Amino acid sequence: MTRRTIIIGISILSLCLIGGALLFNLRSDQDNLPSLASEMGKPQAEQSLTEAQSTTPIESIQQPTAEVLSQRVSEYHINVALNEKEGTLTGSETLTWTHPGKKTVNELYFHLYPNAFASAETTFMKESGGKLRGDAMPKDGWGSMELTEIRTSDGISLLHRVQYVQPDDGNVKDKTLAKVRLPVSVRGGESITLKVNFTVKLPKIFARMGSAGDFVMAGQWFPKLSVYEPAGTRGVATEGWNLHQYHGNSEFYSDFGIYNVKINVPNNYTVAATGFPTKAAVIDGDRKTVQYYADDVHDFAWSASPNFVYAEEPFSSPDVPGVRIKLYLDPAHKDLKERYFYAAKVALSNFSKWYGQYPYSTLSIVVPPAEGNGAGGMEYPTLITSFGASSDSPGYEELERTVIHEIGHQYFYGMVASNEFEEAWLDEGFTSYIEDKLMEQEFGITVNLPIQAAVISSPVSLTQVSWKYGSSDNYAKNVYYRGKLVLRDIENQVGSKTMNRILSTYAHKYRFKHPTSTDFQKIVEQVTGRSWKPYFKQYVYDGEMADYSINSITVKPISQDKSPLYESTVSISRNGATTPKVPLLFTFKDGHTTHKVWTGEDNQIQMKLEYKEPLVWAMIDPDYSLVLENKHINNFFNADIDKTLRTRSNLGIVKLLESLLGSFLW
Repeated sequence: MTRRTIIIGISILSLCLIGGALLFNLRSDQDNLPSLASEMGKPQAEQSLTEAQSTTPIESIQQPTAEVLSQRVSEYHINVALNEKEGTLTGSETLTWTHPGKKTVNELYFHLYPNAFASAETTFMKESGGKLRGDAMPKDGWGSMELTEIRTSDGISLLHRVQYVQPDDGNVKDKTLAKVRLPVSVRGGESITLKVNFTVKLPKIFARMGSAGDFVMAGQWFPKLSVYEPAGTRGVATEGWNLHQYHGNSEFYSDFGIYNVKINVPNNYTVAATGFPTKAAVIDGDRKTVQYYADDVHDFAWSASPNFVYAEEPFSSPDVPGVRIKLYLDPAHKDLKERYFYAAKVALSNFSKWYGQYPYSTLSIVVPPAEGNGAGGMEYPTLITSFGASSDSPGYEELERTVIHEIGHQYFYGMVASNEFEEAWLDEGFTSYIEDKLMEQEFGITVNLPIQAAVISSPVSLTQVSWKYGSSDNYAKNVYYRGKLVLRDIENQVGSKTMNRILSTYAHKYRFKHPTSTDFQKIVEQVTGRSWKPYFKQYVYDGEMADYSINSITVKPISQDKSPLYESTVSISRNGATTPKVPLLFTFKDGHTTHKVWTGEDNQIQMKLEYKEPLVWAMIDPDYSLVLENKHINNFFNADIDKTLRTRSNLGIVKLLESLLGSFLW
C-alpha cells in the first residue's frame, strides 16, 4: 500500500467519524432542547454555576466508630463561640471524669493554660522571658482564662471552692492550675459530671495559641483535667494526681478521652479541628456552628480563619486503612498543596508501617499566616501546624521536615502518651530521631550529627523535669538533640534492624498508655537480650556525654642498626561516659596508617606502637561514629606541634566553635 493510498484512506475515515459525531450531537441537542432552553432562560442558573465552580470544597462529614482503643477516662462536651472583634472565646463544657484508681478522691484539678499569658509575673513568662522558639510575646498581647461557673449535675455551684495552686514553684501570681473541692467523694470506678462555664481572652499569638489579625489558633484553650495516675502508672508507687503548672519549657500531659465540640464562628470563617465534623454546619444569619468529634485522644485543638484555602484528599496504604488528609493553607502557600500532601502521605505510610497503624480517620494540617508563626510547628491529636507562610518557596527543612516532625508526634506523644512535663525526650527526642530517618529515606537529606553533639555544652539528665533545664536553648539541646543522639547511639551498637524492632515493640506495647524512660529501657533489654543498666544510667538518667582525649605523643628510637625502629607512646584519657568501642587512627611519617579499637572503659591508657618510622599524629574516632561525644577538639594530636601553640590553638578553636554553633541552634 502506497503512502498516497494510506493518506486518502485515513482522510475518508476521519470525515466519516466527524460527520457521525456531528449527527449524534445534533440529535442529542434536539432531544434535550426543551429542558436546556428552560434553564438557560434563568440568569440565576448561570450565577449558581459560577458560584459552584469557585466554592471552597466542603469538608467531609463522618460518624464515630464503635471501636474503643483507650481507657477514655474523660469525656468533654464543649460549646464555644469566637468573638472575632474582641478576640475572646466564651465557652461551656460538660465534663465527665471516671476515677481510674482505687483511693477516694475529694477534689479535681484543672489546667487553665491561657493564664500563662496573663502578666509578666506568671511562671511561664518569668521562665521564658517572654520568648519561645525565636518568637517574642507581642507588646500588650496578654491573654487569660476565667472560670465563670462550675456546677455539679445536681446544680450545686462549686465556684467558691476553686483554689489556684502552685506545686512547682509557689508563685502565687500563677493561675495555670486550679483545685476544685467536690461536695461528694468519688471512689474508684465511679464517675462525676461537672458543668463549667469559662471565658478566654486570646493573647496576641504566642507560644502555640492566640490570634493574629483574623487568624485564630485555639490550643490549650479549655479547662482541662490533670492526669490522675493509679499505682503502677509510669512507675508511681502511690496513686494520685500528677500536678504541674505551665512552664516556659514544658508542653503537656493528659488522659485519653472523648471530645464532642461545637464551635461558633462568623459564617465566612473556615474551621480546622481535631477529629472530624459529624454534621453540616448550622447557619444562623452571619454566624455558623460546626460540630467536631474525636475519641481516644488526649487533647482537642482548633483553628479558624476567613482566608484558609482548603483542600482534602483521601489516602490509604497497606498500613493506613483510610485517612482524609485536610489542608488549611494560608493563601501564600496555596500553590504548595502537593508538597504538603506528599509529606503527609510518606509520613503516615512509613510511620504506620514502622510503629503501628494510624488509628484515626483524619489528619489536618494548618498553615498559619506569617504573622501567626507563633502557632506554627506544633502537634495536637489529628491536627498539626506547619510554620507560618513567610515565604512562597520554603525549603525542605522548613516545609517537609516540619510536617514530618509534627506527624511523628501523632505516634510519640499522640498515641504513646509520655509525660512531657517530666520526660520530654520521650516525645521530642524520639520524634526527632524518626524525622531524620524519613527525611534521609525520602529526600536524601542527612543531618550533621557531630555538629549537633558539639553544641551540647551542658548535658543533663533526660528525665529531668522540663523547667529545670533553665534556658529554652539548653532544653532544646538536651531534649531534642541529645535525646535523639541516644537513640542513634543505641542503633549504632545494635544495628538498624534490631533498633527498628526495639521502637516497634515499644510503640505497640505502650500504645494509648503513658510510658516512662524505664519502660523504654526494659524494651531495649527485652529485644537485645542483655542489660543496658550502665548505659541508661550514664546517658539517660545521669546526663553524661562521651569525651575521649589524646594527651600526649612521645617517640623514641629503639634500634640504631640498618633497620631503624621507633616506639611511639600515645596517652589517651576517658573524661566522660563509657563507650563500648572507641576507634583509633595512627599515622606515621611515611604515610603508613594503623587502625585500632579501644574498649573505652579505663580512665586512661598508654598505647605503644612500634614501626620503622616515627608516629606523626593520632586521632580518636576519625569517622565521627561516636555520636554522643561532644568535645571533638581534643580527639586529634600532632606530635610535632609546639605544646604552647597547640594549647592556644585548641582553646581558640573551641571558643569559636561554641560561639558559631550556639548561634545556629533555634
